[in-house]
Amino acid sequence: MHVNAEQALAAADGQDALRRAGAAPSPFAGIPITIKDLFDIAGEVTTAGSKALADAPPATSDATAVARLKAAGFVLIGRSNMVEFAYSGLGLNPHYGTPKSPWKRAEGHVPGGSTSGGAVAVADGMAHAALGTDTGGSCRIPAAFCGITGYKPTARRVPQDGAIPLSQSLDSVGPLARSVGCCAALDAILAGEPLAPLEPASLLGLRFLVPATVALDGLDPVVAQAFATAVARLAEAGASVVNAAVPEFGEIAGINAKGGFTAAESYAWHRPLLAKSEALYDPRVSVRIKRGHEQEAADYLDAVAARRSLIARANARLAAYDALLLPTVAILPPAIAPLEQDDAAYASANILSLRNATLIN
Repeated sequence: MHVNAEQALAAADGQDALRRAGAAPSPFAGIPITIKDLFDIAGEVTTAGSKALADAPPATSDATAVARLKAAGFVLIGRSNMVEFAYSGLGLNPHYGTPKSPWKRAEGHVPGGSTSGGAVAVADGMAHAALGTDTGGSCRIPAAFCGITGYKPTARRVPQDGAIPLSQSLDSVGPLARSVGCCAALDAILAGEPLAPLEPASLLGLRFLVPATVALDGLDPVVAQAFATAVARLAEAGASVVNAAVPEFGEIAGINAKGGFTAAESYAWHRPLLAKSEALYDPRVSVRIKRGHEQEAADYLDAVAARRSLIARANARLAAYDALLLPTVAILPPAIAPLEQDDAAYASANILSLRNATLIN
């Protein structure tokens, strides 16, 4: 979206001075980070990747997540591009442009969404980390498509105030970085917790479950091979890996058939803005938001009850395992141009990009 070059250089100089004086606020002081353009930064306009908010008043204060990064000494180099209002797993943005995945960049492939710009910035070395959000994969999918690490923490682990919501039931604030260790450090800072060192652990005796329901369907052969290789390495290191059905995963598409929580809760937030500025929205985003208008209160309550039941049953089924293993995405990053031109191709690719990440919501 934009780079705050002068402010970032001044902030970096300030952190260098503090470090020389032995007063650095944390070991991470001076590290450059990008901020997804749905977090408030005091004095700046938060557009969430949309023209509909381009004329909104500047934020009067920082989002809590941003404030915690600043307090730790991170240098905010700017706002990163994103899918409009975070409502897609592909990364396309017709308003501000679509950043290209580093994979076969000359051909132009999607970066994943919705934290598209943050993932590309980290992959390209423009920043060491990115602040993102994840509702149905928005940290994890772009991380997978850009070859980095993305983490979705438990919902509400990190305060969401000062961030434009997509689905308040499902949203999480999370980091993208080059490694699991970096994401763990960022997560601790964002959650306001002490940083615990990561220690090597033996995999002997650990039990991992690979779900045979939905998650492995229709995988691109390259994805399938990479996943099989990763699972084999875990088994070689001493873990017990079990392939078994998780029938609950087969219920999720039905629960979301009318748009689910995301459509209902996003429509509740967007209703006044749509009435005023719908023409400024990407139609592919507005049409999905407006599905929330089609839901009745009973539909929403049915979804709440279905989710509660599914979580309880899935927890019981998974209790004997230490972790669930599945590919983050079923496909390789699709080419951008065909998706821009063909709504059906866009919809199909979007569903496949989101499918596995949404299974654990």
